[in-house]
Amino acid sequence: MSEIPSLSRVALKEITPDVSAAMGSLHAAAVSAAQDAKVEPELLELVRIRASQINGCAFCLDLHTKDARRAGETEQRLHTLNAWRETPFFTARERAALALTEAVTLVHDGRVPDAVYAEAAEVFDGTQLAALIWAATVINAYNRIAIATRMVPKN
Repeated sequence: MSEIPSLSRVALKEITPDVSAAMGSLHAAAVSAAQDAKVEPELLELVRIRASQINGCAFCLDLHTKDARRAGETEQRLHTLNAWRETPFFTARERAALALTEAVTLVHDGRVPDAVYAEAAEVFDGTQLAALIWAATVINAYNRIAIATRMVPKN
């Protein structure tokens, strides 16, 4: 089977630098909110990876799995993150964050169910919930940018 050559894609940073900078500022604000809320950086990486798995974003998967490894995440957990419900490797807190991330990522498929939100609200306070929702929202936006412009992971 031969590959169909793809069309050249726009370089968003070059063409719309102000919008790209605003996206970077949104990301920085979301990271800062998570730090202020004491949401663990390792948990944020799991959120980013899980959303990127659902969206099929190779660029973000490559970036955030590398970041997670540098933060001490295990290969076993990274390899089974896609099936986190079927493994004993994730804490109740991580499970709640992952379920919320999936609901936000798949918002078109039944919105964010009350049960998922309630489960997250049991283990996260309001400030932490807000930070997780922002983290999931920002990575979903970055996934869409990377996929639409066909960003390729670097070796």
